[in-house]
Amino acid sequence: MNPQDLANLANLRRARDLIDREYARPLDVPTMARHALMSSAHFSRQFRAAYGETPYSYLMTRRIERAMALLRGGVSVTDACMAVGCTSLGSFSTRFTELVGETPSAYRSREHRAVSAMPACVAKVRTRPVKGAPSTGAPNGGRSSRTREASPEAAA
Repeated sequence: MNPQDLANLANLRRARDLIDREYARPLDVPTMARHALMSSAHFSRQFRAAYGETPYSYLMTRRIERAMALLRGGVSVTDACMAVGCTSLGSFSTRFTELVGETPSAYRSREHRAVSAMPACVAKVRTRPVKGAPSTGAPNGGRSSRTREASPEAAA
């Protein structure tokens, strides 16, 4: 890697850190691109090449990830939607279902004992939504196999 490639990666990381930190704020690609010191189009192409998804997709995945934690804590679907920066409950529910494999209401009403028994750093990794992840084929009691969430039996 040459020095310019390293500088581009550092700039992309700056924008990704912005998304991770400010996910609940209204963020658009031009704002993210400014933090990466790039034009919007160039930033979008470079971000996708470096991280395997578009900046907007990454932002929405982070929002859904945070919403999952809120829903596990008993927050209402509407409140979780607004708390993570989504303004449309319908779009939030559609994206949540796409990434997690079940509706936000179904996810909220399900038991999450295994996750609450994990250290927060482990729970964050194990429950991260994985778009298009293949089904494991394991029985899951109606729960999606698209997230990496551990079953209650695994925590015992």
